[in-house]
Amino acid sequence: MFCYQCEQTTRGTACTVQGACGKTPDTAALQDLLVHAAQAISQYAHRLGKMGIHRNDADAFVLDALFTTVTNVNFDPARLETLLRSAAALRDELRALHDERCPGTLDGPAVWAPAADLEGLIAQGREVSIDRRIAAHGPDLAGLQELVLYGLKGAAAYACHARLLGREDASVHAFMAEALTALAEDAPTVKGLLNLSLRTGAMSVAVLALLDGANTGAYGHPVPTPVLMGHVRGKAILVSGHDLKDLEELLKQTAGTGINVYTHGEMLPAHGYPALKAHPHLAGHYGGAWQRQRGEFDAFPGAILMTTNCIQQPAPGYADRIFTSGLVAWPGVTHIAGHDYAPVIAAALAAEGFGDESPERHHTVGFHHDAVLGVAGPVVEAVKSGAIRHFTLIGGCDGAESARSYYTDMAAALPRDSVVLTLGCGKFRVIDQDLGTVAGLPRLLDMGQCNDAYSAVKVAQALAEAFGVGLNELPLSLVISWYEQKAVAVLLALLHLGVKNIRLGPKLPAFVTPAVLKVLVEAYNIMPIGTVEEDLKTMGLAA
Repeated sequence: MFCYQCEQTTRGTACTVQGACGKTPDTAALQDLLVHAAQAISQYAHRLGKMGIHRNDADAFVLDALFTTVTNVNFDPARLETLLRSAAALRDELRALHDERCPGTLDGPAVWAPAADLEGLIAQGREVSIDRRIAAHGPDLAGLQELVLYGLKGAAAYACHARLLGREDASVHAFMAEALTALAEDAPTVKGLLNLSLRTGAMSVAVLALLDGANTGAYGHPVPTPVLMGHVRGKAILVSGHDLKDLEELLKQTAGTGINVYTHGEMLPAHGYPALKAHPHLAGHYGGAWQRQRGEFDAFPGAILMTTNCIQQPAPGYADRIFTSGLVAWPGVTHIAGHDYAPVIAAALAAEGFGDESPERHHTVGFHHDAVLGVAGPVVEAVKSGAIRHFTLIGGCDGAESARSYYTDMAAALPRDSVVLTLGCGKFRVIDQDLGTVAGLPRLLDMGQCNDAYSAVKVAQALAEAFGVGLNELPLSLVISWYEQKAVAVLLALLHLGVKNIRLGPKLPAFVTPAVLKVLVEAYNIMPIGTVEEDLKTMGLAA
């Protein structure tokens, strides 16, 4: 195998024996082949689209296929084989439609024919792995291809969430098909792939806006809400991942059962949505970021539902009471289809539940762009008066490395006249700190999930307009932690918007080679994080 799509890839180069995420070589090969199959579908969908023929099933499959291959989503070879067989059948239907109007077989992935058995599919996957393209095109071009692909994967994840809430955008589907076709067919060049990366960023902005509208349209605009960071007495279900629709349906089905529902990881911001917080048995938040789940899930005395990516290999202590939904899969773990959570509820009722109440501790969520812009006037005045000197966004993905303590230390070291914005599971590096207030406002504003980067962009754009300056002239620093492909989509979105001087860590992506990094530094001044002291000095915030 060869995989370097996440930040924790082995030795900062690539996972070649087994994924740091737990992915086996066979699973890696099947995921590579699924991307190849999505390209085959896209080749025909792209050309059919030009003829005015659109297939919603092709659009949906491509999104699902890309999301399935995001880090920590699907580890189940049997589920992947089923997807690959479905991909081949769908590709054949699209090919027949295409050939009726424009006879002639396409080249590249479009001619892929699935092997007869699972072992054959695994062998085919190894033939289309990343290291084969590195050998063919060199590390720079292959790395740029992966930069585009990972942006597409991240955007597909967000688009899948929006689709579950009834929101889609035909232009997003069209670009996905076009970009995957370009990766499959075009002779790669640095200039062409950089341009495609920025176009992927533009599409990512559209997807983030789409999902923001889907979430607020379904559940209302988040409002600042204190959340119990602990538990109360009683039976319990823990919901992790990112999918608000799964949480909503579970809350409906557990109403009146006496079961309390808790969020975990990136589900914490759900407490700020009016329609979700209206359920009185949404009791609080348990635990921290995704990488701590094995210990936290083992200690949780109830059932666990993993809604989207971030699943790790279940520990024996909870293997019989964890469930997956949507695209998430782990071999041997019971999968919930069609939002029927009866097995989860039964497991919760059979489990011990909490016999006590935790100490009172709260964290306030809900500083969505609507809430923040509601006090934009006082914020602008506070900046003009000098009461607020700077804004620093500290957020993104969390992970296990000790180097991520940088983000905790950065929040603690920032001057008292600065505001800290946070989002994503990177928030768990900072939310335990009491940062106090500034100019009558909380110094720490939790803006939501990783997909709520759109909120930060909306706030920044509004402030730039209020001050009559560009985004890069604002008293704003972005100190971003990344882990997987949704963070790549957000990064490309920021680059498309022209945002410069982003600090990225704890280490830079392995697929961004020195030559590519040089281009990004020259155009956008992207930089790795340094020490807190050095970076504060460069940001003009040293004590």
